[in-house]
Amino acid sequence: MKEITQIVTLKEEDETNLKINYKKALEDSTFKEWIQTYSIPSSLAMKYTSRLQEAKEEQAHCKNCKSLLECKNKIQGFCYTPKVNKETIDFSYVSCRYENRFLEDTKYQQYVTLFDIPKEIKNASLKEIYTDDKNRLPIIKFIKKFIDEYKKGNKQKGLYLSGSFGSGKTYLLAALFNELAKQKVNSIIVYFPEFLRKLKSSFNENNYEERFDLIKKVDLLLIDDIGAENLTPWGRDEVLGVILQYRMDENLPTFFTSNLTIEELEKHLSCTSSGIDKVKARRIVERIKQLTIPLELVSKNRRK
Repeated sequence: MKEITQIVTLKEEDETNLKINYKKALEDSTFKEWIQTYSIPSSLAMKYTSRLQEAKEEQAHCKNCKSLLECKNKIQGFCYTPKVNKETIDFSYVSCRYENRFLEDTKYQQYVTLFDIPKEIKNASLKEIYTDDKNRLPIIKFIKKFIDEYKKGNKQKGLYLSGSFGSGKTYLLAALFNELAKQKVNSIIVYFPEFLRKLKSSFNENNYEERFDLIKKVDLLLIDDIGAENLTPWGRDEVLGVILQYRMDENLPTFFTSNLTIEELEKHLSCTSSGIDKVKARRIVERIKQLTIPLELVSKNRRK
């Protein structure tokens, strides 16, 4: 059970007004009965009339609620609840059964870290994958095989998934990561263009090496939208190249999504602000080929 405690500071009010307000509240028979269930003495209850009314109302909402989506309380999934002490009443937001179930069902998400990725990707699920497009079937087959083999402890290559914009490439691979997160497998999904920008801006900060090592060494890594970045020799050679070399040496599964095929990516990687360098671009692409199996997803834009 999760609980959010609220510290309540009572204002000094005229005792007569407190009694009048409390007496008026007791005209509601349901409120009166509810107060009695907590065995709150009138001398104490009258100091917290409005808060007790709010707690009673929220508990009434919970009684008839059937899901988190139907929650009518101030904080979804939580109920404002009194706890009677000797001279005071403490109020806390206590999680309901639906919130507890949701927390239990999604606790695996702590093993998946997103860097500049839309939050809805965090909830990607194999059960929600569209199977109405035959172009997706080879990818779905790969995902299921990868999960089965990984659970057996068999090391395997990741996937270089290229294809049309909005076809669901990131969602498919996030669903794979989420499934393995249920086995406590740590993974990271990074939106590569923004990752490079933020990494560069934090170059002189203390956590630079820590962040870089985290990406480099995580169990599963998805480099999302590679090829969309503003490429520099530093980003290609000192960041991407180092990450890929380490993961290749350590046999760590690495995944990519891109709107570019591997051949198109090689051309992109060869052109930087410093000129054209086909040799270094080829070196990066060879590492990607060592780490992945290439598949393509050409499908309708599902983001519309």
